[in-house]
Amino acid sequence: MAKQRVVVKIGSSSLTNKNGGLDIKKLNEHTAAIAKLKQQNYEVILISSGAVSAGFHDLGYPSKPVTVSGKQAAAAVGQGLLVQAYNDAFRTFDELPAQLLLTKDVFSNETQYSNVYSTLTELLKRNVIPIINENDTVAIDELTFGDNDMLSALVSGLVHADFLMMLTDINGLYDKNPNTHPDAIRYDRLTTISDKIVADTKAESGSKVGTGGMKSKILAAKTALSLGVRVFVGVGNGEDKLIDIMENRGDGTYIGEHLTNNFRKQKQWIAFHSPIQGRIYVDKGAVEAILHQGKSLLPAGIRWIDGSFDAGAVVEIVDENTVIAKGQVNYSSRDMKQTKGESSQVVMERTMVNRPEVVHRDRLVLSMEEAYQYE
Repeated sequence: MAKQRVVVKIGSSSLTNKNGGLDIKKLNEHTAAIAKLKQQNYEVILISSGAVSAGFHDLGYPSKPVTVSGKQAAAAVGQGLLVQAYNDAFRTFDELPAQLLLTKDVFSNETQYSNVYSTLTELLKRNVIPIINENDTVAIDELTFGDNDMLSALVSGLVHADFLMMLTDINGLYDKNPNTHPDAIRYDRLTTISDKIVADTKAESGSKVGTGGMKSKILAAKTALSLGVRVFVGVGNGEDKLIDIMENRGDGTYIGEHLTNNFRKQKQWIAFHSPIQGRIYVDKGAVEAILHQGKSLLPAGIRWIDGSFDAGAVVEIVDENTVIAKGQVNYSSRDMKQTKGESSQVVMERTMVNRPEVVHRDRLVLSMEEAYQYE
């Protein structure tokens, strides 16, 4: 049987003690559970928070710092402590870990995005456990990115994971905060993440050491679902906790069933990470071809172009005032403005570009409403 690929995300609250410091006992338990999962023929990628929490005590802070400079300094100290602890723990199981520190701009740069994919693929091929964390020491905006929740979803999609586990200090998703509402009802299973669930969920974090709350996890789960990855959000204890989760015995919420979306990394980059550099407005024939016939965008269907961009840019494709898709163009905006509405043959002759499509279907993704039908 082919190996299943699992991404395990461990938040700060699941790695630290009551004072906010790194809890080696908890870390060792997570490590043992991951090692046991690997023994059951799973590939595992670990998304681990905890660098700031691991480092702030050694810097003399009485509690987790609130300033950006304080967090970055704590992360600089704590990242080494965190990785060393993982190295020591995994070595007892003859497992080799590897560290990757990522920032948001890595995902927006297509070349770097592809490099991350290649690195992770090679590590898994070599039976290594990648340990990924935000590079908190240099990424100012990433310190409020949701305690690695969204990162875990994006990595899950990038590596075509079968399952994403988000381990936290609350046993699943509730209709309201169970810490303040004793009558809160847990969702044991959700086929989708509806807009109502997102709107009804507050953003506060459940712990003093974590930066992500349930809102962050719900948004991450929604992203993972759109990328074809099933999700678990909850807690677990002991060396068998990850196996229990995979065998539907987890203490938490299971999200997603029978998912079919599984986009290649190029389309994921276009859909979630690429900077938009312009707009192409198309006629009804092009709308029909793109939405209902699975076709590429041809020059004949273009009405007008907004923006100035080169070939290779990502643009929005618009019907009237509605964005129906995004895609990577084969022609510059200048060439398109001079040849819009013409046949592909005429455009190729005039521009000397040997591509009949303005946007090939392989480089086109539909809007969220059309493409990710999980609601």
